[in-house]
Amino acid sequence: MRERLAAGRVVIADFPARALDAESLAACARTLAGSVDAVLAGDSGTARVQLPPAYRAHLLRAAGIAPWMGVNARDRNRVALEGEAAALAHADTAGVHCVTGDHTGIGSRPDAAPVFDLDSTRLAALMAAHGHLVSVAEAPLSPPVEARPGRLLEKQRAGAEVCFVNHAGGPKPVRAFVELAQDVGVTVGFIPCVPVIVDRDSADLIRGFTSLALPDGYLDGILRAHDVRAGGIAAASRLALEFLEIPGVVGVDLSGGPGAGRELEFAEAEAEIGAAVTAF
Repeated sequence: MRERLAAGRVVIADFPARALDAESLAACARTLAGSVDAVLAGDSGTARVQLPPAYRAHLLRAAGIAPWMGVNARDRNRVALEGEAAALAHADTAGVHCVTGDHTGIGSRPDAAPVFDLDSTRLAALMAAHGHLVSVAEAPLSPPVEARPGRLLEKQRAGAEVCFVNHAGGPKPVRAFVELAQDVGVTVGFIPCVPVIVDRDSADLIRGFTSLALPDGYLDGILRAHDVRAGGIAAASRLALEFLEIPGVVGVDLSGGPGAGRELEFAEAEAEIGAAVTAF
């Protein structure tokens, strides 16, 4: 994966399979294989309980796709996370995405006690120490905005090699954030998130993302289209190609998720976008 990132134009897809469902995982993985370079598999607000990251990575590899696994510090202490780091290495994970994690009060399991023994920076250092390709996230428009480039520099010093840029409103603000980060010494590769909206369920889901900013008219333009699915695929493909023209951007993340029961359909749409972007 480091070699692919060095070459640029990597396409990652948020993984849409149903939680705790190995058959759904395999079907979505087979659908995406060959169209994207890897899948980003974390948790979601609507399905906090997931198979452990290393086990999902093993299943994804068996289904023929490279796993980029999300790990958070919300649910487990540092001892459990050290065990996960070792297991992820054994599972041949392509990358590990380190986030602090939303509080348990947000999402499907508000009854669970939060842990937060580590934060994303310390988690990045732990995963880097185990040899993983580490990615982190930054939200350029979330307060304190002026501190975001410096925060990313600290994550880089901890071992991060890639920054996923949360939905920030389009190419212009992403370019501005990349330049500000580079000005303070950040050298990581940047992967902006491309909103994938192919029906009203996926639109509703993406509206719930924290620190969400979409390009002007992006969502309304898709939902007003005669064929919402085709309009969403075309819009995401165009935006991805615009992001890839920004110096410092090494890839894109097809970001979003499906409505319940539409996981495979969403994977099919992501595969079409991935194929369109890689063919350009």
